[in-house]
Amino acid sequence: MHPVVLITGSASGVGRQLTGRFLQEGYQVLATDIDYQGLKQAAKQDGWRTDNLWLRKLDIAKQAQWQKLWQDLLDKWQRIDVLCNIAAYLKPGRIHQTAWQEVDRHVQINIAGLIYGSKLAAETMTEQGRGQIINIASLAGIAPIPGIALYSSSKFAVRGFSLALAQELKPLGVAVSVICPDAIETPMLHLQEDYEEAALTFSGGKILTVQDIESAVFDKALRQKRIEIMLPATRGWLAKLGGAVPSLAFVLSDLLNGKGKAQQARRKGTTHSRSVRT
Repeated sequence: MHPVVLITGSASGVGRQLTGRFLQEGYQVLATDIDYQGLKQAAKQDGWRTDNLWLRKLDIAKQAQWQKLWQDLLDKWQRIDVLCNIAAYLKPGRIHQTAWQEVDRHVQINIAGLIYGSKLAAETMTEQGRGQIINIASLAGIAPIPGIALYSSSKFAVRGFSLALAQELKPLGVAVSVICPDAIETPMLHLQEDYEEAALTFSGGKILTVQDIESAVFDKALRQKRIEIMLPATRGWLAKLGGAVPSLAFVLSDLLNGKGKAQQARRKGTTHSRSVRT
């Protein structure tokens, strides 16, 4: 029997890359996204095999949609082996200049939406006695990043929830992995090019690719069952140092901000959407 995976955010970026790889690996894939037309277009453009593929629209911020989708999944395939919580939301902005609705969007999509899926997966997987939940957090969930405070705080929540969930579920045969990457070449990164307050996003070295995240998912999460994966590891430990010593974070931010602004300026030149889900 083919293993079953559910992926959120499959229309673009990391979710799109993982959808193709899971299909290549022989999984039965339930690929979801709030942008259903974009999802169908991705499937066509990437030539996803259709025999093991099921496309569904899902707004992860809606609990009722999660519950309906989950029941449909179990009715169709009677099992779930892997849940990949990829979909997320980001809009840069300093909090005193941020609209109220942006607070709700970051909390409902990045935190509540991920927890809804994880709860349903945990219920089914503990009954099965097997399964794995893979959540995407961020290095911004290890060290606080000014200018994207809402996103950063939401990813702190994702990381904390994932680490606690891993302890709850390991004795019951279910693995949990949280991946904390630096900036990735996706639409979410592109939109930040036009926001000066997002300069720290660009302060690292080489921008990660969706293939880097794919490798982390398959080589470190699925095969090694690692609980926390930082990409790159060296920048991850720097983030942990900054997160552990708040006064040091101020110094590091000042040092890295100039580098980030320079790299951000070099990337500009293309008009992007002012907000995006990935």
